[in-house]
Amino acid sequence: MQQFTGGRTPSPRSVLLAEVAQATQRLADAGVPSPRNDAEELAAFVHGVKRGELHSVKDSDFDARYWEVIARREQREPLQHITGRAYFRYLELQVGPGVFVPRPETESVVGWAIDAVRAMDVVEPCIVDLCTGSGAIALALAQEVPRSRVHAVELSEDALHWTRKNVAGSRVDLRQGNALDAFPDLDGQVDLVISNPPYIPLTEWEYVAPEARDYDPELALFSGEDGLDLIRGLERTAHRLLRPGGVVVIEHADTQGGQVPWIFTEERGWADAADHPDLNNRPRFATARKALP
Repeated sequence: MQQFTGGRTPSPRSVLLAEVAQATQRLADAGVPSPRNDAEELAAFVHGVKRGELHSVKDSDFDARYWEVIARREQREPLQHITGRAYFRYLELQVGPGVFVPRPETESVVGWAIDAVRAMDVVEPCIVDLCTGSGAIALALAQEVPRSRVHAVELSEDALHWTRKNVAGSRVDLRQGNALDAFPDLDGQVDLVISNPPYIPLTEWEYVAPEARDYDPELALFSGEDGLDLIRGLERTAHRLLRPGGVVVIEHADTQGGQVPWIFTEERGWADAADHPDLNNRPRFATARKALP
């Protein structure tokens, strides 16, 4: 007996959606942390549509190159290296080999910084982003704090290849140099210093996710035996740059929450040093205020 369907024949599942399901399983078997998301992102990338439009791709338009990019992701090549783009807050950034891929965790760091700057009674706040990498932090601040004056520094020429692409046409003042002695012309004038520096201990190398360990530049990942070498140096840089009452925001590993605020001590000219959680309630960044005279 034929089942009544109200006069409509159920639509068969599209070839692409079936392939996405198979790709999801392959990525899960390879240990990719977000297999469904990545399978859909790569399908959208290869077929030139948005993720929400995958169902609209005709069976005859299925592109077999999809399996080529899935194979690359199976080898734990970062999704962002394959697509050439990374999303950060309201930005779409160009990324690739040689530059650190911005992570979602850093968005909460920037959110706190934006709130802090907006709370300041400053018409055109001066902001410095140390170790800018792709330029994600600097660009987000320039976009979301419209009257801010944003300065950024990056040491690596490989990273700067991508930074320059991203900041082109923006008002971000990008310079190449060492974060530890950057911007001497801004000493004592900065309202906010922010940084997502390298902070992974060298002893943790084998535990780092393959996407970071094998593809992100080592310069952006590791910083001494305890991971805090550069942060200790940035403490002095921030103190030099900030005006009295200015604020520093430093990202760190979730295992360093009890350590970083202690770098910003009263004896070194700081006040209100504190740690803050990310959206997953894990310790993610430390803040401090340069003490008033």
